[in-house]
Amino acid sequence: MRILGINAVFHDPAAALVVDGEIVAAAEEERFSRRKHGKEAVPFSAWEQPRHSANWCLRHAGLAASDLDAVAYSYDPTLVDETLPGTDQGGWEKLRTLYARRAPAFLKTALPGLDPGKVRFVRHHVAHAASAALAAPFGDCAVLTSDGRGESESYVSGEYREGKFVELANQPLPHSLGLTYEDVTQHLGFKRSSDEYKVMALASYGTPRFLPRLREHIHAGADGGFRTGPIDWSQFAPERAPEGEMLPEHADLAASVQRAVEDVLLDLARWLYERTGRRDLAMAGGTALNCVANTRLHAESPFERVWVQPAAGDAGTALGAALQLAADLGESTRPMLAADLGRDWPEEEIREWLDTARVAYERPRDIAETAAETLAEDGIVAWFQGRAEFGPRALGHRSLLAHPGRAQNLERLNDVKGREQFRPVAPMVLAERAAELFTRGPVPSPYMLFVHDVEPSWRDRIPAVTHVDGTARIQTVDGDAEPLLARMLRGFERRTGLPTVVNTSLNTSGRPMVDDPRDALECFGSAPIDLLAIGPFAVRRTA
Repeated sequence: MRILGINAVFHDPAAALVVDGEIVAAAEEERFSRRKHGKEAVPFSAWEQPRHSANWCLRHAGLAASDLDAVAYSYDPTLVDETLPGTDQGGWEKLRTLYARRAPAFLKTALPGLDPGKVRFVRHHVAHAASAALAAPFGDCAVLTSDGRGESESYVSGEYREGKFVELANQPLPHSLGLTYEDVTQHLGFKRSSDEYKVMALASYGTPRFLPRLREHIHAGADGGFRTGPIDWSQFAPERAPEGEMLPEHADLAASVQRAVEDVLLDLARWLYERTGRRDLAMAGGTALNCVANTRLHAESPFERVWVQPAAGDAGTALGAALQLAADLGESTRPMLAADLGRDWPEEEIREWLDTARVAYERPRDIAETAAETLAEDGIVAWFQGRAEFGPRALGHRSLLAHPGRAQNLERLNDVKGREQFRPVAPMVLAERAAELFTRGPVPSPYMLFVHDVEPSWRDRIPAVTHVDGTARIQTVDGDAEPLLARMLRGFERRTGLPTVVNTSLNTSGRPMVDDPRDALECFGSAPIDLLAIGPFAVRRTA
């Protein structure tokens, strides 16, 4: 059975293809359109639809739209309850609902040959739940999903029994952990619906001194849900203008909200464990991209294992909708083995791009060793290899790499990417070496969704990836699954004695992650990058 999943109700439009229960392809529209989150510089009335990503998924599988058995749309307009307070903030929900109701007509236009009668709506948070539980490396499990809003709710939890979702709790709007985090993100001078990770990073610079007062507004309930707001953030810290001065109370507010959200999620996880008795927990929704909170759940909840969908945000609902519909139609779904589900480029096509760009390049004997040598000499490497990642994290396919032993490389990379200097960068390390350098978080940790403590003896040796609080958001590399990355890491250690390198996403400020060779060449040409390792080819910076 061939099922295409679609997310197209606000930010992060995406498409995913599931064939006979197996995940075949998944991609975000921003990687094609070059509009970050699919909405930058676009009026609300013209949010992007996943036209390019959907068609690419079909081409990748050698299918036409007429070959599809169903299309799963990760939003059900029939479930919107407009009587709930906060459901339609700023008219957004009306637009989302309008887009969803128009889905069959849009998809028929975007996918010539599609029968609009094959479109099925999947509840937003059920799509999130399926993206986690049905893609997780274990079988039936508990599942927790939290974000800003779905149709009329912001949170759903339950369990999968024999592949079927059993809902145990939900939280109707206006109460929302995601919207609360968005509110404080905006108050702190960042973009409310895409910069939440900046608040998480800023929290490490503050102390949660406002936590007792915030708990009056943000707390779990006895029914498996929670309560939030409304909150006057100005009572804690003055509203900060974009690019305005960052005061200590701003960092303290970030730390306090971060801790409050962590505490609620931990209470929800404990409630869910008591109801299910499951040893495993799967998570999705935008809140699940908060890797600090994820680590507390791993360390302090009763669950033995915690797995988070790498595309936990709304892009992942395209995948979840397809998996859920497959399960509903009797298919046996298969786990998600890796996040490299996007486009790749054969060697000859890459060569054609390089020739067309008229750049000097070489084909070294081993591009991994060439990259390792450049990194050991403190060069910055743009690493473009294999299929692109699905989700917001660079996982060694579209990455910027650097030497972790040079403290100045944190500032250097943040300058390259046009980011705030309080933002950390992450280490990549072979899975079998991770426990020597990093503790507390789970190992393996292939998707950068947890933070780990850096061993004290290593903090001075790898200062570029050690955050101000002594932690790092690591990516572990399986040498069997990623032999090229493994060779690069071993080559770097042979030259430097360090078994880890800096890994951050291959993009510059305000731009989506690089996806195709043209994007890679543009990024290389516009930023102070020393080497572009693109497929088997090396492009070097010339004076």
